[in-house]
Amino acid sequence: MNNIDPVALFRLSVLGPIVSRERLERGELQLLLRQLALQEYAIPGSRRRHIGERTLQTWYYAWRREGVAGLASRPRADTGRSKLPEAVQAAVLAAKRENPQRSIRQIRLLLESAGVVARGTLSRCAVHRLLKVHGLSRIVGPAVVPQEKRSFVAEYAGSIWYGDVMHGPMFSFGGARRKTYLVSLFDDASRLVAHSAFCLSETALEIEGVLKQALLRRGIPRMIVVDNGSAYRAASLQTICADLDIRLVHCQPYQPTSKGKLERWHRTVRDQFLAELDATHIRDLADLNSRLWAWVEQVYHREPHSYAGQGCLAARALPAGPAAHPRTRLSCPEAR
Repeated sequence: MNNIDPVALFRLSVLGPIVSRERLERGELQLLLRQLALQEYAIPGSRRRHIGERTLQTWYYAWRREGVAGLASRPRADTGRSKLPEAVQAAVLAAKRENPQRSIRQIRLLLESAGVVARGTLSRCAVHRLLKVHGLSRIVGPAVVPQEKRSFVAEYAGSIWYGDVMHGPMFSFGGARRKTYLVSLFDDASRLVAHSAFCLSETALEIEGVLKQALLRRGIPRMIVVDNGSAYRAASLQTICADLDIRLVHCQPYQPTSKGKLERWHRTVRDQFLAELDATHIRDLADLNSRLWAWVEQVYHREPHSYAGQGCLAARALPAGPAAHPRTRLSCPEAR
């Protein structure tokens, strides 16, 4: 007995109500195809639950021509070949080989800024397929934090800020190797970075310094959510928040997903800022932070994001709603 392709058997079972008919009346085929397209199927090797009417029609005529054999899966003729122009392929591969930590998003931005491709024309899937064929699809470098898993979003800008510290890389300052820490405050509703700076420690003094700059730049939030670290429980920080009528909330221990957006911000810093940074040209901590903030204002805040719609990240924050603190004043780089 010949083995029949399992895919062909599945497709034949889907077409059963049609192929079992001895004859079809005029217009009946399209009606049956439409009915089959509305049903749900457990499609082998796919998460999809529906099959398109045109796909069903293709299967039906393949069965009419070749029988069950016509329903068997066939490898694509263009498997392993990229449809991208040769010049674009070369630029993608060169960008990845130059810096293996570059993400697909970074490669696309790099080629767009260099004028190799027009903005928005380079498909993420096309880049991924090309890199995969050449064995370059994985990001080489330190592990990154998990992607955001939280679904809660504050309704208005200034309602909630999140604060956290990311352990940064080592830099040479004045001939000495020093570890850095990225201290950040991040608005929940707009995803705007209220302020962020690299520091040489993660004490209450550094955290309060970043808070001061955030308040000067963005105004006063209603609530700040932080972790349970000793620096965030310092009496000085609690006093500052009490004086400014800011509610200081500490996350439950071992609940990192409560600040998922900040963790996603940390990942973006690693993938887009640190991955492109040439550490040999960093003079001191002030120079590092100048470069960071230039990237935040000129790149990060100006990039369209799915959760903020088109335009800058602060688009949802203008104007602040009734839930925000009366003195809140978030702003977008494009609005200044």
